[in-house]
Amino acid sequence: MAALTISHASLAARAPFSASAVDRNCLASNHFKNSRRGSKLTVNACFECGDANHRPSQRVAIKTQPFIQHKNHTSTSARSKLFASLTEPGATVDAKEADLQAFLDTLKFDQNGLLVASAQHVDTGSILMQAFANREAVGDTLRRGMATFYSRSRQALWTKGETSNNFIKVLSVYIDCDNDSIIYLGEPVGPSCHTGAYTCFYTRVDGERGVSQGGDGQGAEAALTTLFQLEAIIDARGKEEVAEGAKPSWTRKLLDKPELLCSKVREEADELARTWEEKEGKEAAASEMADVLYHCMVLLNKQGVPLTDVCKVLRGRFDMSGIEEKAARSPK
Repeated sequence: MAALTISHASLAARAPFSASAVDRNCLASNHFKNSRRGSKLTVNACFECGDANHRPSQRVAIKTQPFIQHKNHTSTSARSKLFASLTEPGATVDAKEADLQAFLDTLKFDQNGLLVASAQHVDTGSILMQAFANREAVGDTLRRGMATFYSRSRQALWTKGETSNNFIKVLSVYIDCDNDSIIYLGEPVGPSCHTGAYTCFYTRVDGERGVSQGGDGQGAEAALTTLFQLEAIIDARGKEEVAEGAKPSWTRKLLDKPELLCSKVREEADELARTWEEKEGKEAAASEMADVLYHCMVLLNKQGVPLTDVCKVLRGRFDMSGIEEKAARSPK
């Protein structure tokens, strides 16, 4: 599977984008001045208004690194060479557009000019939604870093969030081995489902009681990966009613007694370290790590810190060494 990676740092540079005002009649020159300067944002579209026709003069050279970066692949096809020229300083708008069109030529659209496009949360791994995209929609997504699809009912291009303000910021784009389906890996701004749910996939068909619907799509019935399902369970335990005289769950007990919780985090971390020091083996290390993760996540819940916040911090450190990251921290 090939990937087109958009620098995470570029999202921070896109602050001028206003999710509450998608204006198709903006003054392109002003918007480009704000959204392009000092950032890695593509100049092929106005990020504030979402109009792909708004672009600066083709004579303008890009001094900063483009937001779509080349990834090396084993294949020698056009896909493997995709956007290689974009890492060169001074790449022109024309050159970038030519590389984009070359990539789009490798995609296999169906008889209606469409392919399946899924949006996936970069942190939780949840499939947020699934729709269709045509050539223009994929190109628009890569230019602006916003999930864009093609509506078969309206016969028109649409950017997720253009009416609801619930956008999906795209960080990476993946295509499958047959080049006929695509994944927008990104960060949602608000719920992704038209019902207001976090994800469109919140109806579980293999639960203990058969088909069950997760309501707002935020709970354990939503299609969550392991750690985020654990987070949902911890949150539910903390909110459950405990009858008078009844014994609370271990999670509820830890949340009610933060001193005990903190001591357990330290205890479990020490036990994990001892699996190495005392050569207890891989199985013991996995078990103790599970204990550490669980107790740390309970502590996060106690402090109102979602796991996605931790993931954002980790993603922000991907492009720097641990030594550099530690040196950049503010003194306590």
